[in-house]
Amino acid sequence: MKLLVANRGEIASRVFATARRLGWQTVAVYAEPDRRSPFVRDADEAHCIGPASLERSYLDAAAIVAAAHESGADAIHPGYGFLSENAEFARQVVDAGLTWVGPRPDAIAQMGSKIEARALAEAAGVPTIPGFDDADVAGTRDQMSFPVLVKASAGGGGKGIRIVRSAEGFDAALAEARTEALRSFGDDRVLVERYIERPRHVEVQVVGDRHGTVIHLGTRDCSSQRRYQKLLEEAPAPNLEPATRDGLGDAAVALAHHIGYDNAGTVEFIVDAETGEFFFLEMNTRLQVEHPVTEAVTGLDLVELQLRVATGEPLGLAQSDITFSGHSVEARINAEDPSDGFTPRAGPVGHVRVPDGVRWDTSVAAGSEVSPYYDPLIAKLIVTRPGRDEALDALRYALDGLVVGPVPTNAGFLRWLVDAPQLRAGEMTTNVIDALGAAELPAPPPAANAAAAAAAAWLGRLLGERAGPAAGPWAVLSDFRLTPHASEAVVVLRDATDELHEVSAGTISAGNAASASSATSHGAAVNLRGHTVTFDVPDRSDAWAPTATDDTGDVDSVAAPFPAVVVEVPVVTGDVVAAGDVVVVVEAMKMLHSLAAHGAGTVSEVRCAPGDAVEANQVLVSFEQHERSLPADPA
Repeated sequence: MKLLVANRGEIASRVFATARRLGWQTVAVYAEPDRRSPFVRDADEAHCIGPASLERSYLDAAAIVAAAHESGADAIHPGYGFLSENAEFARQVVDAGLTWVGPRPDAIAQMGSKIEARALAEAAGVPTIPGFDDADVAGTRDQMSFPVLVKASAGGGGKGIRIVRSAEGFDAALAEARTEALRSFGDDRVLVERYIERPRHVEVQVVGDRHGTVIHLGTRDCSSQRRYQKLLEEAPAPNLEPATRDGLGDAAVALAHHIGYDNAGTVEFIVDAETGEFFFLEMNTRLQVEHPVTEAVTGLDLVELQLRVATGEPLGLAQSDITFSGHSVEARINAEDPSDGFTPRAGPVGHVRVPDGVRWDTSVAAGSEVSPYYDPLIAKLIVTRPGRDEALDALRYALDGLVVGPVPTNAGFLRWLVDAPQLRAGEMTTNVIDALGAAELPAPPPAANAAAAAAAAWLGRLLGERAGPAAGPWAVLSDFRLTPHASEAVVVLRDATDELHEVSAGTISAGNAASASSATSHGAAVNLRGHTVTFDVPDRSDAWAPTATDDTGDVDSVAAPFPAVVVEVPVVTGDVVAAGDVVVVVEAMKMLHSLAAHGAGTVSEVRCAPGDAVEANQVLVSFEQHERSLPADPA
């Protein structure tokens, strides 16, 4: 058998690993920015399906099916995201005579609409949150008891969601949710439901086959979220009463049976932390990002089960065969900058060091480039231990030993989150993190401490490679040892902001140690409290390099804050703008960012167009600034 994975990154590599173990041949498809990505090398063969534009690559169903025929593939696994829950794509795969590694297309379509999914859940006897469907919203305003949650029917990922606490704000919130839903999903229908003040997000993994068997594989808690984006997931879900845990499993299986579900899927629930009540949220008709924690506590390979079921085999497991052992926690490592509002970041990955004793599912390696075109998730760090406290301690230790850079990641933030009292007590709800003020979030470590630790790592690496004094413009090593008095070494390192740090041996020996480090002949990266800080060893001439100036002369300009794709340019040369007016909209890692003028002026030059790929600090629009009017002389 030959399997094509219609996806990219870590999930493609994950599926390839199981397929290869089962003796299947594997095929990768990739867009141009991913040509040198690790997942492409992990497959037996690879086919390019288009340029950077998502619409012409990983969302191009025709190109993917054509690649399957060209490669001689027998089956297509969709991974998650992209086309994984697209019923029409599943039908195209089946109609092309290929095996679809997922549930039947009708089941995908039924669960793809939150409105239809809610009705099916009710028909299956699964509790649903009291509320109104889209068609009933207009006529039921007077019956609503606030607060309520307005959410897109076809949504996901936190898009098209608004919390409304009073009748006065309802109309505006409804209009905003509809607009965002239409832009994100092409469907402006919404649901309005009772808002639960302390919601837990608990889900149940189910697997069915084509012979009528459906089982569940226990619970996962995904309540550690920021703006509806999951950060940590764990299995089993902590602090559930036995009746609640059993009820969740029974409800998930009942719904899957009701729709004839025949592959791996996840039924998601909201659990009221105050009352213990649970309500159906949605069903994901695919493999989940967090599936490794379920694999860890059950000992089952979910991709193997998917392949067996898709090829018509019976599941071969009864509910009584499923046993659970230990506790597993997954941390999602995203390329984003928590100190800048968690803005997604793209850029190079020069250093990767992963501690022992963990599972590391990743889309990057040393030498990779994180692209601005796709989701910021670059890796998943999974730890499993006999008990929950041990697992959380092991995750903290692993995050202290993880080095990934220089592209910024959220690992330092996750390191802080692991010790949050609510998480440790098993009382995390989906709104805890968003309720925290910025002052409570962790700050990056001081650059001086990081530079000292990096210098020690770099010198240690250099000395390990050479016998005798080391050469280099910034190092004078005479019998160098990392001791207080036996070295005259001075190292100059440059950080990501181009600031130079001069580090002496005395500073290095003053106890500025890092939990983990990674060094090359040209630079070093160190982990301080979970944060990876990277430095390179500059050429001597860098110390006197003149500061670059914008060639636009005496004008203001708007530049790209990070690598991105231009989506919209609402201004043209000659337009007059005021401070705060949006002049360019860019997309990076599936998020839109509006770039605004810093002051009043006239557009003198537009240097970009929709569809352009732009680099960090690239000037996009320049202006002739208007002179500020001076206040009248009081004399």
